[in-house]
Order: sequence, then structure tokens, then C-alpha cells
Amino acid sequence: MGTLVPYRPLILQHMASNSIGNIFKVSSFGESHGKGIGVLIDGVPAGIVVDETFIRSALQRRRPGQSALTTQRNENDQFKILSGVFENKTLGSPVCIWIPNEDHNPADYADLKNIYRPGHADYTHDAKYGFRDHRGGGRSSARITAGWVAAGALAELALKQTYPDISIIAWVKQIHQIKADTTLLPTDRKAVDINAVRCPDSTAAAAMEIAILDAKKEGDSLGGVIRCNIKNAPAGLGEPVFEKLTARLAQSMMSINAVKGFSMGENPSELKGSEMNDAFIAFNDRIATATNHSAGIQGGISNGMPIYFDVVFKPTSTIRKTQQTLTTEGKAMELSAEGRHDPCVLPRAVPIVEAMASITLLDMVLMNRLSRIDL
Repeated sequence: MGTLVPYRPLILQHMASNSIGNIFKVSSFGESHGKGIGVLIDGVPAGIVVDETFIRSALQRRRPGQSALTTQRNENDQFKILSGVFENKTLGSPVCIWIPNEDHNPADYADLKNIYRPGHADYTHDAKYGFRDHRGGGRSSARITAGWVAAGALAELALKQTYPDISIIAWVKQIHQIKADTTLLPTDRKAVDINAVRCPDSTAAAAMEIAILDAKKEGDSLGGVIRCNIKNAPAGLGEPVFEKLTARLAQSMMSINAVKGFSMGENPSELKGSEMNDAFIAFNDRIATATNHSAGIQGGISNGMPIYFDVVFKPTSTIRKTQQTLTTEGKAMELSAEGRHDPCVLPRAVPIVEAMASITLLDMVLMNRLSRIDL
């Protein structure tokens, strides 16, 4: 008898690890220093009016080289829509968005080919695949999130076409130990982009900028927290068990490079039940809650109140300060990494958080239309 090969359906699921979403499915492709990066988006409803200026503005907020606080890699991120759009409207077929890499310099990473950089995915990629693209981290680089931002902008256009009042705004809440005043809620993205840090608290922003530049001079890096606030999302989004809106948002945010934590609302562990529960009230002929400790989601389903959450980012792994590490042969050595890197990723991560929130919400909207015959 020949050797029996076990049937493993999970292998097929694993092949989709570069995709996110159930109906609005975004598949990411490309590497940091390859020819380019992009996304293939399936499940795009027909009739979405595609505003390329809006997509371009989202990419410009994420692109490198935009200030002294970011990496000086200078990518213009001029995108091309290769399919799925005709006369500025989606056709209902897959949309492919391509973003060429123009300022890539693989030679900068030649000396790192056989070195495991602390904090990076070098060793874990070797452990998993037995081979890796060492040029800027290859597939594990945050460079690939440019495609996610383009997909997120398309998702936001679709959401606004159905829910014109929906608002998805993220901003920097904390850098290292410097915290912004969270009562200063930005009403639009202009209020966020008023400074290079993307923090609406001007006093905290000034201190944050100094801290980032000081870390840059020292060859070090800083982490922090981004808050995202979603207003006027419809009630009823999310599933009651494994596709909770909280779980889907957490998955999307935790998929962003350098993210190490996710939390919804304020800290519930410090409240009593009588304090945590949000009392229902009638407001403008609709059901609302007097407080919003549950951050707009109850039982994994949106209740129509503002949704807000925090995303925690670690400090950038590549630093000039000397660190202990190993070569791929296991030889101990000291590493002082060079190259073009963000001393703090948070200012450029703000549009990424907004994009992943938009992708998640649109997918939940489309899934919700399967829940009832009258939706």
C-alpha cells in the first residue's frame, strides 16, 4: 500500500493568510524592496463612486518622507487602479490597486542578510519558511500597509455612500510617557493633521515632537497609543459569537505592524457593574445610552453610539544603539543598525488605523445584509 496522505482542510485556510475580510476581502501583496506593493479586493459592490483624489490624500498621509519625524525614504505612492473600475464607478468585479516602489535601496540591507535584527521578524521568518527576503524585512515591512490604506479609502467611500454622516478619525493619544488630553476630540482630520505628530492636543504634541527628535538623535525609538473614534455607524453591525465587531476590529488592528495591544473604551476592570452598565434613553426619536462605557458595542454588536478604541504600538525595532544579537550561524555579535527608519511609527500609522477600521466596518455592513431578509 502507498503512504496515506491525511486530508488537512486547514492548509487551504492557511493559504489565505494574506487576506482579511469575509465579503469585502482584501488580499495584500508585495515586499518592501520589491518592484511594488498593492491589494486585490474581491467582493466590492458595484456602483461605488471612486474618488481617486480621496484615495491619494489617504496615501499621502501614510507615505514616508513627509517630515523630520519619519523615515526619509521618499516614496510618492502614486497608485494605479488596474481593474474593477470603469468611468469612476466600481463594476462589482475585483479591484486591483498597484503602488510601485520608487525609492527602494536593497543595498542598504546587504550587510544584514545573515544577521537576526532584535525585535524584527528575521528569525521567525527563517524558523517558519527556512528562507526570507532580508531587504527591509521583505513581507514583514510596514511598507505593505500602503496597499491597505488604498483599500481602506475605497471602503470609506463605500461607507459614506450609504451612511453619509459616518466619521472615522484616529489620532495620536500618547507617545512614550507623554499623554494627550482625550477630552480634546478632533472633529475632522484637519484637526488631526494640524501638526506633524497628528495629535490634536497642541501642548502634548509639542512635547511629543521633541521626544521623538531626541530619540532620533540618540539612535533610539519610541512607541505609543493611537485612539480611533467612529461616529454615526449604524446599530446592528457584528455577529454575536465568533464574528463580534470587537473581535474583528481587534484582528484588524493587531494585524498592523508594530501593534502590541488593543482595548475598547475605558478600563472596565476599575468599574462596578452599576457604573459600567450604560442606561438606555430616548434621544431624537431613537434609542441611545446615557453613558458609553461599552464604547458603542454590546454583545459584540454595534448599538449606534460612538465606537472608540486604543491601539498600542511598540517602539520601532531598528535603532542605531548597539544591541546584542546572533548571526544566522548562531555567532554572537553586536549590531548598530543603519538605514532609513521611523524613530516613531505613530504619526504615519494614524491613516493605517483608519483604513483597517473602514475595511472592517464595510465588511460587517455587507455581512449584516445576510442577517435579515429586509436589510
